[in-house]
Amino acid sequence: MSSIEYVYFLQHSYEYEFEGEEFDEIKAIGIFSTREKAEKVINQLKTLPGFKDYPLDCFHIDKYKIDEIGGWEEGFIKWQDAY
Repeated sequence: MSSIEYVYFLQHSYEYEFEGEEFDEIKAIGIFSTREKAEKVINQLKTLPGFKDYPLDCFHIDKYKIDEIGGWEEGFIKWQDAY
């Protein structure tokens, strides 16, 4: 059994508009055993082509507990139904 209790999911995301419609561009970068490792990857990527064109707050680190549902225990509603 693993001694890791939590993992840190690193993504890069931003919104953009194309032909009058808004879209989300999301890149799943990786899953890391510590927040520090995820932050190190941000430092490695932030000056590379593409990433350097967006602010640092486009990087997101989410913490998840291993073997647990991440907040979806009651299901979800479609975004269209939320408005």
